[in-house]
Amino acid sequence: MNIALLGTGLMGYPMARRLCEAGHTVQVWNRTRAKAEGLAAFGATVHDTPTAAAQSSEFVITMLEHGPVVEEVLFVSGVAGAMKPGTVLIDMSSIKPAEARAHAERLGGMGITHLDAPVSGGTLGAEAGTLAIMAGGKASSFERAKPVFAPLGRATLVGPSGAGQLAKLANQMIVGITIGAVAEALLLCQKGGADPAKVKEAISGGFADSRILQVHGQRMVERNFAPGGRMTVQLKDMRNALETASGLGYTAPITSLLEQLYAEGVEHGLSDLDQSGLFVELARRNGMK
Repeated sequence: MNIALLGTGLMGYPMARRLCEAGHTVQVWNRTRAKAEGLAAFGATVHDTPTAAAQSSEFVITMLEHGPVVEEVLFVSGVAGAMKPGTVLIDMSSIKPAEARAHAERLGGMGITHLDAPVSGGTLGAEAGTLAIMAGGKASSFERAKPVFAPLGRATLVGPSGAGQLAKLANQMIVGITIGAVAEALLLCQKGGADPAKVKEAISGGFADSRILQVHGQRMVERNFAPGGRMTVQLKDMRNALETASGLGYTAPITSLLEQLYAEGVEHGLSDLDQSGLFVELARRNGMK
């Protein structure tokens, strides 16, 4: 298949590489071209503009920072107009459900099919092709896109347009809240004189075990906060969740508390740390190194 991938950042780059290695013809674009050029070694064609990448493709994947950037690339930069009718636009960015529904309606009027399909699994999942892909849209479009999803991870159709983004918000609520719980618990143990690494080992396999404990807890133990998913991205997702909840007349007090903690971490200069860097903010609040 001929596939365009727009946005070759931390997630988009390994996803494009996997599509190349799966035998697809891949067109790539990134606002900073240098971040895409390494993909040429895997067989991708690197373009100077997103319209050039999209115009001959059967599927166009967007992996961009947030909803306004997706809208700009689609409708200001001209990607929507460059795509042929019948093309499937797969937005794998994390944006608001309302934005995804609006994009789907607008593209549908141009004869272009839309799937919102955000992912979870971070850079490790993108590299390994084990992403959890949460898709919203028509079942027929999802079936067409299965060969595109296959090299990237496990895709599940969760409902109509916007539902994929709802599932991603649920994912990010659980991730953000659980990171907070793990960080707070390990810091408590450190404050009381227990070895956090040994505590993590001791509770592994019990009811408190989770992928967050194993991956992010290990980062906390090692004090390794090199970004997989940045604090700023987690904060953006928490805020999107709260805005969506408010629009539905739903209160989410736990998410609200964690949003405040992530916001304070960003305000204190932790923007470029991994989302597990919330550990650093909680340590600061307790006068700990």
